[in-house]
Amino acid sequence: MQRLFAAHGTLAYGESVNQIEHALQCATLAEAEGAADTLVVAALLHDLGHMLHRDAASALRAGEDDRHERLGAETLDRWFGPAVAEPVSLHVRAKRYLCAREPGYLERLSPVSTRTLALQGGPMDGPEAVRFEQLAHFEEAVRLRRWDDAAKTRGLATAPLSHFMERVRGCAGAR
Repeated sequence: MQRLFAAHGTLAYGESVNQIEHALQCATLAEAEGAADTLVVAALLHDLGHMLHRDAASALRAGEDDRHERLGAETLDRWFGPAVAEPVSLHVRAKRYLCAREPGYLERLSPVSTRTLALQGGPMDGPEAVRFEQLAHFEEAVRLRRWDDAAKTRGLATAPLSHFMERVRGCAGAR
């Protein structure tokens, strides 16, 4: 994990922060809310797929969905199991859900999140939202999505990556 962030953490996130800043802000928000270790790790690693993707920035410029949530979740499932992988897998769908279910949510999205929403299928329709609410990790995915939305503040002080690595190691192999 540390090597991946060292190699790709400074990549532009498309917002006012880079990948590592966004990840650390998400994990810090999760930790501040007292989230379970698995959910703090999911918050830290939820955009892993962007860093694993061959060229996520080019995909966005080309108007393509890089499906980072699926790539990240598939990788994380091998190391951590569903408690970490499923919220990651569902965090894009959680954005689509919140756009459909929460008045004003869509208008609060950042410009990049608004643009990617269109690539990711737009707001859910009623039946899709009901099915989403029935998923085992629905609540965790919605919490993760809210941290994701809030973790885009330039210059925000957070704990360093090393602070979260004990949780990462503790969750690894806990399938």
